[in-house]
Amino acid sequence: MVRGEAAFEEFVRGRGAALLRFAYLLTGDRGHAEDLVQDALVKAYLRWNGRTVIEYPEAYVRRTIVNQFVSWRRRRSSGEVVGPVPERAGGDHAQRLTERVRVWKVLSELPPRQRSVLVLRYYEGLSDRNIAELLGCAEGTVRSLATRAFSTLRAHPQLADELGPIEREDVR
Repeated sequence: MVRGEAAFEEFVRGRGAALLRFAYLLTGDRGHAEDLVQDALVKAYLRWNGRTVIEYPEAYVRRTIVNQFVSWRRRRSSGEVVGPVPERAGGDHAQRLTERVRVWKVLSELPPRQRSVLVLRYYEGLSDRNIAELLGCAEGTVRSLATRAFSTLRAHPQLADELGPIEREDVR
């Protein structure tokens, strides 16, 4: 529970890169990630220096990022498409890059809340309880969203052959 401009600047310096990485994992696009983080930090800053005390600033900003991401995906009606990652020369590196682009494309087709659950669980390493708190839902909802995301991924034509049955332990 800290206040003041200096404390906010210290928070942004200390956690800004992690917040950007988190937003990038949600969006798959650096520009959109930067926009999400900037908007979330503006909202946090306005509360930070106001009368409200933010007890857990990083959790507040992460939740704001997730909410904005879900909201942005709902509002997006322009048919905007993120361009492909340029191919680079090189054997294994090119193959890994192609695989990464393919997986990102498939993940980007998941509904925002399902994608958020997978990113929070597997990239951020959060437990179902923490994810539920961050998304403002029940732990059972988190597990349900993960199960539906895995079902979608298993059935996806680009991944169906590579993903075997996902063991029950994978869905916490």
